[in-house]
Amino acid sequence: MTISRIFWVAMLTGSLTACAGPNVATTAVAPVTPQPAWRTEASPAAPVQRDWWRSFGDPALVDLVDKALANNSDISIAAARVREARANLSLARAQTLPSIDAAISGGRSRSVNAFGQPVEQNFAQPQLQIAYEVDLFGRLADQKSAARDLYFASDAAHDAAELSVAATVAGNYIILRGLDARLAVARETVAARSESLRIAKSRVGLGYSPKLELQQAQAEYDATAQIVPQIELAIARTEDALSLLVGDTPRAIGRGVELDRLTAPLVPGDLPSDLLRRRPDVAQAEYQLAASDKNLSAARKRFLPQVRLNSAAGAAFSTLLADPISIWSIGGSILAPIFEGGRLTAQADAAGAQRDQAAFAYRRTALTAFREVEDALAAVQLIDRQLLSAQSQRDALAEGLRLATNRYREGYSPYLEQLDAQRGLLGAELSLIQLRADALAARVQLFQAMGGGWTMCAAQDAPCSPQP
Repeated sequence: MTISRIFWVAMLTGSLTACAGPNVATTAVAPVTPQPAWRTEASPAAPVQRDWWRSFGDPALVDLVDKALANNSDISIAAARVREARANLSLARAQTLPSIDAAISGGRSRSVNAFGQPVEQNFAQPQLQIAYEVDLFGRLADQKSAARDLYFASDAAHDAAELSVAATVAGNYIILRGLDARLAVARETVAARSESLRIAKSRVGLGYSPKLELQQAQAEYDATAQIVPQIELAIARTEDALSLLVGDTPRAIGRGVELDRLTAPLVPGDLPSDLLRRRPDVAQAEYQLAASDKNLSAARKRFLPQVRLNSAAGAAFSTLLADPISIWSIGGSILAPIFEGGRLTAQADAAGAQRDQAAFAYRRTALTAFREVEDALAAVQLIDRQLLSAQSQRDALAEGLRLATNRYREGYSPYLEQLDAQRGLLGAELSLIQLRADALAARVQLFQAMGGGWTMCAAQDAPCSPQP
């Protein structure tokens, strides 16, 4: 190659190197700034443990959550995605390393030499080939960094799936115990209505009461009896849902502590500034944003030249040769895109759009996290306040029913007065049970909103799990 040709090749390579692809415009997304404190005061406060479901004090609940974490299909799917992301990371790392291949060829041939005589030979040619792409502009490093961030994102998504399943199991178990309590109250009320119906039949038969009281007692008994199968149906459906969550076919679910004996855990006390590092879904969105930035950088660097080095060494063996002949080659190539029909530009634009999507997705996830914590904190505080009033109302109605029953039996008041007291007490008891379940469910939602004790390792800014 003459000096002039070398000069023009160098000039062409330099001009291509100076251009790192189009300047892809990305949207400026406003950052999410945490408030200094929660709107709802969180006190008394306690740290969130990874096994927060144990704080409810029910061994049956603990067994259900542990079984779900081991057998749930969604968690298994998320674990498989982690393995896939780990494999993609290994693949991206392999792109930055040289490839070494061994090849051997051989055979037997018969040909004609220059003198017109047949020549037969056995030959073999082993060879070792090495190829390496020099990451001169960092494109392969960007691809490896993007794969690493996507691996971390999949790991955080797996943790988010575990947290979601644990919260769903705990919430459904609390619903189940609430339905059990409602069923017990309904059956007790049916028994009481049955006794009232018996008394009404006796009084009407003796002529002490008009037949209207008997019809009222019968109607009230039938209305209450309808509640029992409704609750039993809800229990069956909740048990089926729990069976699916723990990876079983529909079956009965074992019970533990009754609803009114479940422990109400202390409210978590993390600050808003800690939340973004305490939720796996936020970490997942953050890693996906980082990966999209790296992919955009790699897409722009595809406009730059690619430098590849190649070498090979081996030997040629033949029965026509007294000694084997060593063979080797070494060289390189520079591949620079000149005309791609807009393919590289379209890829860069697509990477820029994906980066914007990831940025807005991160902002939405972060804002949703703050909203969910605020909602859960308000629910815990306000439902607890309702619970106190509901308990007082239930006690007052129970005393009112006792007085109305005594007055009716003594003949001082009509049956309608006792009937109204029974209806009021039934409604108050069912409402009280629902509020107790809602108060516990609000704590489950708060644990989930706070991240369930999940943390990001500060040392490596990655999920606290074994890294490949």
